[in-house]
Amino acid sequence: MLVSSRATVVSAANFKRISSCSCSSSSLFFKKKKRVGWSRRMEDKKDLLATSATASSVAAQPLQDADALIDSVETFIFDCDGVIWKGDKLIDGVPETLELLRSKGKRLVFVTNNSTKSRKQYGKKFETLGLNVNEEDGGKKIELKPGFYMEHDKDVGAVVVGFDRYFNYYKVQYGTLCVRENPGCLFLATNRDAVTHLTDAQEWAGGGSMVGALVGSTQREPLVVGKPSTFMMDYLANKFGISKSQICMVGDRLDTDILFGQNGGCKTLLVLSGVTSLSMLQNPNNSIQPDFYTSKISDFLSLKAANV
Repeated sequence: MLVSSRATVVSAANFKRISSCSCSSSSLFFKKKKRVGWSRRMEDKKDLLATSATASSVAAQPLQDADALIDSVETFIFDCDGVIWKGDKLIDGVPETLELLRSKGKRLVFVTNNSTKSRKQYGKKFETLGLNVNEEDGGKKIELKPGFYMEHDKDVGAVVVGFDRYFNYYKVQYGTLCVRENPGCLFLATNRDAVTHLTDAQEWAGGGSMVGALVGSTQREPLVVGKPSTFMMDYLANKFGISKSQICMVGDRLDTDILFGQNGGCKTLLVLSGVTSLSMLQNPNNSIQPDFYTSKISDFLSLKAANV
């Protein structure tokens, strides 16, 4: 987790550290079995998410009074890709917007479902892009030969799959063996995003493609612990003593970011600088409606000026 002047970064894969894995991977984690009652708690969470409200029936309103929204909450939670940056390029107006919010004493939290980087590495990316956030706290292959038998750790009790640029057949097979052959082994996913933005030139296959590989090989559905699950929201609210009604979730995806905020009981602001376009938001088939929408987070600056 990264923190600076009340700013935090949390990744779905490492907001709570998961123990060692038998293969070198940024996205496949294998957790040992010593987890008293943990499976039951996960099932309770799953039941809670299944019954939680998923979307507002009221159409989203364009953000017109930035000051009113800013003054109504203590904390802003920002998705990163598509909100703060696209690929390795900072979105225009982000540094000034974050400074405005800091000047008003707001806590800033940055969350991501992308597990390719550690918190320290994300801190380095923020630093490279000129943003002030400080830290608070792939390689194996299979060579198939006649009669080859792949060993795996029988004590692994959970397999966690997240986005991985070095995803390979070794990792798929190892995770498959753990899920299918280890009694009670949990299958968890950080997210099921169809696409992501590795560069600002085009969309790239997202974490959902990696998760889908193990869904196909294990014939099991994972429990998703990243957005829109409330796991990270609960963690942040408990760690910092934040009332969820005093949080605004800002993101570019309806089915992860906005649903994450709605499931957590927060205000929600959709920015159109990433995955979701205005036509997608207003499509009659879209049932997920944020409280507000705007082009990009720097609209906080222009809308503030327009209301002075």
